[in-house]
Amino acid sequence: MPKEQRSYWLDLFTWATWQAFLAAGGTTAGFRESRRKTVGQIRPGDYLLCYLTGISRWIGILEVTGAPFQSSEPIWKDAVFPARLPVRVVAQLEPATAVPVLSMKDRLSAFHDLKSPHAWTVRFRQSPAKWPAADGEAVVAAVMEAVRNPTPHPFDPAKLNKVPPVLKMASGETVTVPEDEPETGGAAAPAAAGARTVVATLGLAAEAEESAHTEIQWLLAKLASDLGLDVWVAKNDQGKSYKGQPLKGLPGFKDKLPLSFDPATVRTIELIDVIWLKGNSIFGAFEIESTTQVYSGLLRMADLIAMQPNLNIPLYIVAPKERRQKVLAEVNRPVFAKLKPPMSEVCSFLSFEALRERLAQVGSFVRHMRPEFLEDLAEPCVINEEV
Repeated sequence: MPKEQRSYWLDLFTWATWQAFLAAGGTTAGFRESRRKTVGQIRPGDYLLCYLTGISRWIGILEVTGAPFQSSEPIWKDAVFPARLPVRVVAQLEPATAVPVLSMKDRLSAFHDLKSPHAWTVRFRQSPAKWPAADGEAVVAAVMEAVRNPTPHPFDPAKLNKVPPVLKMASGETVTVPEDEPETGGAAAPAAAGARTVVATLGLAAEAEESAHTEIQWLLAKLASDLGLDVWVAKNDQGKSYKGQPLKGLPGFKDKLPLSFDPATVRTIELIDVIWLKGNSIFGAFEIESTTQVYSGLLRMADLIAMQPNLNIPLYIVAPKERRQKVLAEVNRPVFAKLKPPMSEVCSFLSFEALRERLAQVGSFVRHMRPEFLEDLAEPCVINEEV
């Protein structure tokens, strides 16, 4: 494939999964089921940029040699990675000679205009993920140069062998639970003189949270309508309006769920914040968590998973980006990890900010887009790789 037609995709490996890949012949790349649709976008001739998470280095380049396929044939010890691609190894390095990502800060867009020193790691949290062509070409050039002129770089062996906290092991064992995110607390207000101030502040905060909830609910509902889908809004929110526009006034708004589930499932579904519908089927479900507590919506999602384990639809937890760690920690609690499937494997995190920004970018063009574009905005909740 000519270089100008090639796409480049990030492929995350631990040392263990990289070794297992090579031991199996180095001909099959695998990804989690939650990334199946993204894997389906990858074409023969595309390059996979192989990144070793424990020591943050580029370890190799793979070329895709055929169409995506599904398989449960064992290759990796602790996960199936059923969304697969046939590949060939174009370049392969050892951990000592692999290219440190921080040595490429001036050549990769992930390091440009950072809002915090570690903001670049956002680009390394899931795979496959499509990378800009210029970045992909820079990585390929750096790896090829390292193959021609290998230069050892010291590294911590403990980091190389670090095992990420995968939540659903092949053995069915329970897994490490993320620690709770500490809540930020302020100084106590004076008991008497400050009481009214505290009450007023809490009231304003609650109003702001409710306003944000309604805004995101409106954006998701209108997006469904613009995409040609029908939409259901939580039963207790159907009378709400956003900027004077009633939710129930949207084209495709449904005031009755066209679903044939048992009564218990229906009672759960009808309280989910936003549901996208295509005909009589659920196309996607969204729980909006604008408050500091993220538990109530997760319980509804958990009920849905428990009652309908074969329901294969995208589920999204939508929250402010500063709540990301809290959402991931809650989704990965043992009570949710023990569901079949685990909640972390079927839920994705979507930030308010990413949703607002993308909708502002596409404007009226959104009517010509496919609903799956949300997958590129959202982040899987599985904690399976660390940088």
